Formats: sequence, C-alpha cells, structure tokens
Amino acid sequence: MRKFVVRQPIKDIDGATVGYEILFNVDNGLYNNVNGDYVAADTISSFLLQNSEKVFSKGMTFITFTPNLLFKNTPRMFKQGDIVIQIEDSFTVHPLASKVLQRYKDDGYKICMTDFQFAPRYFALLEFIDYIKIDVHLITDVTSIDNILKLGKGFQKKCIVTGIDSKALYEKAKAVPADYFQGCYIAEAMATKANKTEYLQSNFFQLVVAITKDIPDMDEIEEIISRDASLTYALLKMVNSVHFALRHRTSSVKQALVILGLSQLKQWVYLLSFEKNETDSNSEEILKTSFLRANFCSELYTHIKGLPITQADAYLLGMFSTIDALVDAPIEEVMSEIPVVEEVRDAIISQEGRCGTLYKLVLSYESADWKAIVSYAGELNMETDMLAQIYFDCVEKVNEIWETFMNPNNDFAVDLEELRKETEEAKAE
Repeated sequence: MRKFVVRQPIKDIDGATVGYEILFNVDNGLYNNVNGDYVAADTISSFLLQNSEKVFSKGMTFITFTPNLLFKNTPRMFKQGDIVIQIEDSFTVHPLASKVLQRYKDDGYKICMTDFQFAPRYFALLEFIDYIKIDVHLITDVTSIDNILKLGKGFQKKCIVTGIDSKALYEKAKAVPADYFQGCYIAEAMATKANKTEYLQSNFFQLVVAITKDIPDMDEIEEIISRDASLTYALLKMVNSVHFALRHRTSSVKQALVILGLSQLKQWVYLLSFEKNETDSNSEEILKTSFLRANFCSELYTHIKGLPITQADAYLLGMFSTIDALVDAPIEEVMSEIPVVEEVRDAIISQEGRCGTLYKLVLSYESADWKAIVSYAGELNMETDMLAQIYFDCVEKVNEIWETFMNPNNDFAVDLEELRKETEEAKAE
C-alpha cells in the first residue's frame, strides 16, 4: 500500500508561511477510501507518531480527521498546540458533531472547517470553529463569498482560501478579504524578485564566525555555504569569473574554496558584509525551500539507478531550483553563469531528461500531486514506499539546522549580534 505524506504551506498576503497542512494519500485516496477510517488511523499512527518531531514546526499544523477518528479521540494523541483539527463536510451532518467539537474546544484544540458554505449545518457549528476554509474554485460570486468571509471575521474566525493552483486563481483569491492562502501556486510562488542575490542574514554571519576563527575549518565553511543557494551561486560565479582564469570551470563548493584560498575568501565575505543583507520572510522561505529540495534530491539519488549525474550534482539540482527567485534575472541567464553539468541545467530550465524527471518528482511531491508522484517514480524505477520517510527525514534535517541559527536564545545568536555591531563599526570607519 503506497502512503504519501507531504506538508503544504499556508501563507499570508505577504508570502510569509504561517503554518502547514499535512496532506495524505494512500493509493486511490485516503478519506474517500471504503476503509477510510482504518486507512486514516493506520497512516496517522504508523507515520505521524514516529515522525512527530519532523512534522510539527512553528506555526499551525492542520490535520484532517475522519468522523470515526474524532469520536475515538484520535486527535488527543497530539498536543493541543501541535495541531489544528480539520473537519470535512461529512462530519457537519452528524447529529453529535456539536458535542464532539465542544469537547475538543474545551480541551484547548483549534478547529478548522474545510469548504465552508452558506448553509445552516455550517452555521450551527461556527461557534466551535477557529478557521474556515473556502475553495477558490467555488468563488463564482464574489459578493456571496465576501459575505461569508465578513461573517467569519465578525465571529473572529480566520479565513483561508484554498485550491490556489495558478496565478489567475491567486489574483481571484486576493479579491476577497481572506487572511491566508493555500495551494500549489502558493507553495511555489515566489514574491518580488530581489535586485541582487538574497542570502539568509544569520547564515551569512555564521560564515563570518567560521572564517574568523584562529584555525578556520574549511569543511564547516563548505557546509555553511552549501546550505544557502545564494551564497553558493555567488561563490561559484566569482570563482569561475575571468579573474581566476580557470582552465576548467568548477561547480564544486569545496573546489571553489580551495581555488579562492582563505585570504581571498575573507575578502569576499568582507565585501558581502557591505551589501544590504537583511532577508525578508519570503526570501528566507525560498532559501529554506532550496535547502530542503537539495537534501531531498540528494537522498533520492541514492535510491535511483542510472542517473547521468553525481550525488553532488543532484544536490545542486535542488539547491538552484529557486535561484531565479533570488536573483533578478531569467533562469536561463542565471544558469548560464554557473558551471553546473548540462543535465542539471536542462532539468532546471526545461525539466528534460532523466534528471528532469527527478526534478519533477520532487516538485510533484511538494504539491501533493499523487498521480504524478507514482508516474515519475515509475519512470525512475523507484519504489514509492520509501518516499514519505525520505521526505520527512529531510524536513527534520532542515528544521534542525534552521532552528540552530534562527533561535534568538542560543549562544550563536549572541555572537551574531556582536558581529553585526563590529561590521557596522567597520563600515563607519
């Protein structure tokens, strides 16, 4: 039985991620399955419970429960602050719906109602609801949707427009006063492109910490640069410039550092410190996405035979998949400036070849396109049973690293603040 689980981000109007929905699929469907309750229970207990630390992160985590699982207290396997209990239409008609929701509400759980409609059975449960979701495809009459959203806001409910799979639908969704937005386009959409390469500020200062040690650890420096698409791009572009007159261009961060040398590396980082290095929440999310894709591609590589690239190339495939959103230039132009292998370039630009299939598999998994996942995995002769575990192992790795240098209470954050002051003082002089 194929089990796929993926997190789909929920964002606000500025593009900042405020939470995730956990989407499930088992073969032909989870909640529409004839044995839906058993399938849902098995999926939740066997997967979510053993991966809870990987799934839950800061913000809201929405999980849909079937009616029977609600009656059997399944949501109580999770802490109140970890999840938002999501209910579907099939639950709204149950005669005990209000009593069950009242219990969860009294226990401190947040509740979301999907596909909210202007109907008595929905209004009867409204007092127990914290979030209401409206499918953008149902927005045929802006006035009626506007009334629903105003009603929700009047009762202090947060409104989420879902199913946004294209720019046109996103524009349609923005016409109504929603709080949050969700869908494949929202997951992939990158807001206004930067006028220069955007890198994560805390990641950059961690690089400063590493190169200013008495004996810099080049492996540590390589690791820091390799998790930031913008720093990797900037380093490779510089090392492969005419200034270094290389006989053979390099796409390896390790080799680039050897070519550059510690002295010139410090000069490069010093120059970067003079640039505006404040990264907004949207750019941070893009960088995090590129790091997750890099790890996902790299791990998938070990399970696929016959790829015409190395595992390091697979990492770069995921890493540079978002670079056009961080650099104010077309993807074709950006990719021409860095010496990645042709198969990786073709995969990113036009999703061609076997590497393109790997790239499409990663994108399909992110967007929870279950049929496409099975199709692309089949083309790569890859077993699908392991996909969910690989994905959430990568999610855990990315979350751990982000937490390390984004946590304002750790010792590293204190070092960053001191470095910021020193950098500002150096600029003033």
